Amino acid sequence: MIPILNQATLLFPSKSCNEAFARTTAACFAAQLDPTLEELGDIKTAVSEAVTNAIVHAYPQDLGVVTLRLRILEGHIFEVCVKDKGVGIPDVERARQPLYTTGDDSRSGMGFTIMESFMDSVRVRSLPGKGTTVTLRKRLSPRLGGSR
Repeated sequence: MIPILNQATLLFPSKSCNEAFARTTAACFAAQLDPTLEELGDIKTAVSEAVTNAIVHAYPQDLGVVTLRLRILEGHIFEVCVKDKGVGIPDVERARQPLYTTGDDSRSGMGFTIMESFMDSVRVRSLPGKGTTVTLRKRLSPRLGGSR
């Protein structure tokens, strides 16, 4: 297990307006690692996808709670977990396939694919009727002469 150097947890209602709040909060927390603009953009994009999935798919009929856990791990690793207690994913492997969606025609089905392309690792745990946890990790590159 990698030692945790810092962490924060945020809970918010599954309202679409909170996606931007979660994305910005994650970026602000990651800033302590002095990321490049590209790394920061990658984090914001992946967090946006994970939180949007929780908002749209976990609670299709009701409002629920989304938990955002942010961590700085030893070795310049940024970790974010997005957790819901919604409907869950019956088949995680199928859900991770490009273009698969349980949403309407406006959904691309590319959420997990996008997360995987911007982060070093994506772990998805889900139980139908119990909820889903998506854990994203990215190792940020130390800058020469930087304060990391």
